[in-house]
Amino acid sequence: MNRDRMEGNWKQLKGRIQERWGDLTDDELDRTEGRREQIAGLLQEHYGIGREDAERELDFYFEED
Repeated sequence: MNRDRMEGNWKQLKGRIQERWGDLTDDELDRTEGRREQIAGLLQEHYGIGREDAERELDFYFEED
C-alpha cells in the first residue's frame, strides 16, 4: 500500500493497525498522522523489534490489501 493511500484511508487503517498491534494507542497513532516511518517507530518501542523488522512487518501487513 502506498503512502498516499495509507494517509487517505487513515481512520480505517488505524482500526486495522490496532487490531494487529493492540499495544498502540489512539493518541499515539493520531500523532503519526498515518506516516509509516512513525508507525514503524512505535512498533519498535512497543514490541522491541528492530527498524528493519518493523518495516518488514508493515510491508507484509499492508501488502495483503
